[in-house]
Amino acid sequence: MLDRRRVLQTLAGLFLSAIGLGSYAYAWEPTRQGVTRYRLKPARWPQGETLRLAVISDLHVGGPHMPVSRVRAIVDQTNLLQPDLTLLLGDFIASRPKRPDDPPEAAWAAELARLRATHGRFAILGNHDWWHDARAQRDYRGPTEVRLALEAVGIPVLENDARRLDTKAGPLWLAGLGDQLAFLRPRRGQRRGIHDLAATLAGIDDDAPVILMAHEPDVFARMPARVSLTLSGHTHGGQVRILGWSPIVPSHYGNRYAYGHVVENDRDLIVSAGLGTSKLPLRFGAPPEILLIELG
Repeated sequence: MLDRRRVLQTLAGLFLSAIGLGSYAYAWEPTRQGVTRYRLKPARWPQGETLRLAVISDLHVGGPHMPVSRVRAIVDQTNLLQPDLTLLLGDFIASRPKRPDDPPEAAWAAELARLRATHGRFAILGNHDWWHDARAQRDYRGPTEVRLALEAVGIPVLENDARRLDTKAGPLWLAGLGDQLAFLRPRRGQRRGIHDLAATLAGIDDDAPVILMAHEPDVFARMPARVSLTLSGHTHGGQVRILGWSPIVPSHYGNRYAYGHVVENDRDLIVSAGLGTSKLPLRFGAPPEILLIELG
């Protein structure tokens, strides 16, 4: 027969372990961010030239782990990396309905305005930046409040658009795809997203490398070889990650594009785990991160 005391001790140990893991996943891991570094030479990259990209994604300001004061600390940490370009991959807003105590857009936008990069700062929008905006959802069009807040502090927002930049590594195209999940309840005949990959790339008229920002990584499955590097967020690395596998990933492709550097058919994708939390206010095995990507 099983010893009753041993059974109770085992159950108590499991209970306390569960409490400890839960506390870690809620109170510890989501509140800290490190710097994750990648080094690669994507297709069409000029020989011998280098460029440093800092990438911030999925802040979800107003969520339980992202007050404006933490945005300030993230900006300070990013500036210390001395990037050539700083790229913001969307989902600036907490993933829930608006509340009276939400930080105003101007407050966190003012902090992001302090980002410094040799060749500028650029942003795209994520699904929550659309979902959070009642007017945009009602009228099925932008500009969203988030876009206006970013542009008011001098941060350009790219939506189905590309810009040619002259950088220390030579010319390159920076493209931003419109969000693929912009509308919560699309009308009959209305698409779920505003993304238009063909229009995004249509203005690219030379052979300079292309870096494309797409909030959701799913578009990478049909990304043309012309795009040297695709950068995405949205998945939060699954937010719970066990031995490199996530039980829930907000992607049609599951863990295929959940996190990290993905290479398919000589095309490069990097998916950030982001910084805030969505839906469940916890992280386990997918700590918040700022990316530093060294090209060349």
